[in-house]
Amino acid sequence: MESKSTCSVASSRANEAVACFQEGFNCSQAVFSTYCVEFGLDKTNALKIACGLGGGMGRLGETCGAVTGAFLIIGLKHGKFVKSDNVSKETTYKMVQEFAKLFEARNKTINCTELLGIDILSGDKKLVGERQKAICPGLVKDAAEILETFLARETSLQDAD
Repeated sequence: MESKSTCSVASSRANEAVACFQEGFNCSQAVFSTYCVEFGLDKTNALKIACGLGGGMGRLGETCGAVTGAFLIIGLKHGKFVKSDNVSKETTYKMVQEFAKLFEARNKTINCTELLGIDILSGDKKLVGERQKAICPGLVKDAAEILETFLARETSLQDAD
């Protein structure tokens, strides 16, 4: 039996996230819902949780929703949930910071308005929509690919133990 390489799995997951965006979900929903199930969250609730983060957090044009969707996955995997567990909190913060740097290296910024080149809150709605359709699928794919490298790296570290 032939197994899928990590590369093809990553590509298919990134494509799944892009397809979710193209079905009408926002960028944060697309990234978050693609990975949530493996961390114990069902897709329906993931779509609800991430809904308000699209458009740079509620169309405020702040942090890109594809990025915040990935941040949520990092939190699901590593986030602090025991009061005294500051190691998990620090791990999560470091991973979020590393993710942001990698996304910025590909796209120059994590800011939605800067990525789209238009104020999505008060800009022309038709032009905003056109920009989102043209630009956001690539951003969703970038975020998913970077997230995949994080998840694969951690899996290979665990396998080495």
